[in-house]
Amino acid sequence: MRKQSIITNEYYHIYNRGVDKRDIFSDKQDIKRFIESILEFNQIKVIISLANLRKTNQIGPKALSEPLVSVVAYCLNPNHFHFVLKQLEDGGIAKFMQKLQGGYTSYFNIKNSRSGSLFQGTFKSQLMGNENYFNKIIGYVNKNYQIHSIPKEKGDLIFASDYEYENNNFKIVSKAEGPNRAIKENSLFFRICSLMFEYVC
Repeated sequence: MRKQSIITNEYYHIYNRGVDKRDIFSDKQDIKRFIESILEFNQIKVIISLANLRKTNQIGPKALSEPLVSVVAYCLNPNHFHFVLKQLEDGGIAKFMQKLQGGYTSYFNIKNSRSGSLFQGTFKSQLMGNENYFNKIIGYVNKNYQIHSIPKEKGDLIFASDYEYENNNFKIVSKAEGPNRAIKENSLFFRICSLMFEYVC
């Protein structure tokens, strides 16, 4: 059980990494599947599996009538991920992360003929309780891949929300959040925050 409850309508830095610091993404298909999971599992409606949705042509771009969270920022790295999420309903972040990590682990284990946990526990969460901290974390998450020494050969295993902000084109980032926090392309604010804020997962 968490030491502190996650509060509805508050913003949180959510992050996790592979068990034993192992990679959680091994190719572009893994990244694509994780992104698909972010989009499809962010709803109150129970989804058994993405495979079932594909069979009935229910998967794809659509407006979620009852999302669990608003995605404000994200960064997927080869062995860990970061989100900035706003909880929209009681227990929303926990439900979303359970579906996201559980569904992706099932996919990853089947694909790689393995069993057991993929992630290091459930997930870590930090309340973003003031504007200064909020701004620092947004920058940190958007450019998180620049902080780590990620080998060039793993460059395809990086996917972050900085592109959405710099191009004002919001697909994973919530359209209720992104435009209100949009930045100009190559904004110094986000670059400085991400490179100088010492907050390493």
